[in-house]
Amino acid sequence: MPHPNSFLGRLVVNLTVLLISFIAFSSQIFVIWPWYGSVLSVELIALLLPFNTLVGLLFWNYFLTVYTDPGGVPDDYRPNTTTDGFEVKRYSGTPRYCRSCEKFKPARAHHCRQCDRCVLRMDHHCPWTNNCIGHYNYAYFLRFLFYVDVACSYHIGMIVRRIMIESRRSYWNLSTSELIFILLNLVTCIPVLLAVGGFSIFHLSSLMSNTTTIEGWEKDKAATLVRRGKLREVKFPYNLGRRRNIETVLGPNPLWWCWPTPARGDGLTHIINDDEGEELGEWPPREQPSQPRFVQGDSPWTYGNETLNPSLRPSSARNRGRRGASNQGNYSNLPPYHPDYGKTQYGDDEPASDSSYDEEGHPMLTRNHVRRGSEGFEIRPANRETMLHSYLEQLGETPGKYHRYIPEPDSESEPEDTAPMRP
Repeated sequence: MPHPNSFLGRLVVNLTVLLISFIAFSSQIFVIWPWYGSVLSVELIALLLPFNTLVGLLFWNYFLTVYTDPGGVPDDYRPNTTTDGFEVKRYSGTPRYCRSCEKFKPARAHHCRQCDRCVLRMDHHCPWTNNCIGHYNYAYFLRFLFYVDVACSYHIGMIVRRIMIESRRSYWNLSTSELIFILLNLVTCIPVLLAVGGFSIFHLSSLMSNTTTIEGWEKDKAATLVRRGKLREVKFPYNLGRRRNIETVLGPNPLWWCWPTPARGDGLTHIINDDEGEELGEWPPREQPSQPRFVQGDSPWTYGNETLNPSLRPSSARNRGRRGASNQGNYSNLPPYHPDYGKTQYGDDEPASDSSYDEEGHPMLTRNHVRRGSEGFEIRPANRETMLHSYLEQLGETPGKYHRYIPEPDSESEPEDTAPMRP
């Protein structure tokens, strides 16, 4: 039993035992025993002996489910890749490996976060047993569910028969304590039967198909991908047929299916369906990607998935020194629509051009077009003339129709206006 010092887990187990004990024994002491006049009789024994047998088997299987180790992966386990029946990772195709346990994971094994280990043929972690349901205790868990259903049905039958017999009389011969315990037993037993009954139907269906709860989720996901056309249909490899599926869990002899017997096998290898003419494929199935997956290379550059864009030249390092010398930098103080725009002298001795070329003929940006750390983001260089044309086109104007206006200087011989001002 993992986590023996878990207070919450042990508390839930004790509360479960108290609930079962209350339903099983309060009905016999406060309802059935007074019904037979508090006298031991053959009829009373014939009524309560089967019920107590069911309760005893229920407690026995519950005890085995709680305290039986579901099975862990041995330290020296290595998957045998030369035989069938081992599972691989979805994308790499290599044998499954648990990084938390640092061990290889056998087929149908999964890591439980509550137990902090890999469990063989893991079905689920049950909070009502404070234990994982795996290879070695799954059969005990199924028998426990079966006896809960049968015992609760027998219990409700006894209570209903007691009520029906009293209802046929002209007056009810029920004491206050009997009536209270009849109501309490019905209130507690009916919800338990409905909840556990639905759970039993689910696990009975899983047993018929030899599927665990986790594998059921995987099958549902695979069926969804098949409907969407992202996965080809793959046969579940562990479905051997109903009879053989039951025998792999409960044993080959049907007479012992309801008796608590140990699990068969070691949980490391499992029988797979080897019917001829049917393709097994891989399980869990791999999703077929609609487009090739991006694979990042060793280089940090993303251009061409491996290399650096040859047309991209970062200029931050060169312009960093200019900012300290001049606040103007290579920027004009005039707006793009000004007549003198483009003829303004810049703060340094370089011509007012936005780009030049290196020895290899690649453009070298003189403005800080690229931030540090963003070399993987491509920016199209554009000079001011192109920006002005784009701006004018956005306004609906025709580029090039504006002309610079130069006013004529005042002539010294021009007479001054000496006209008197009117009052």
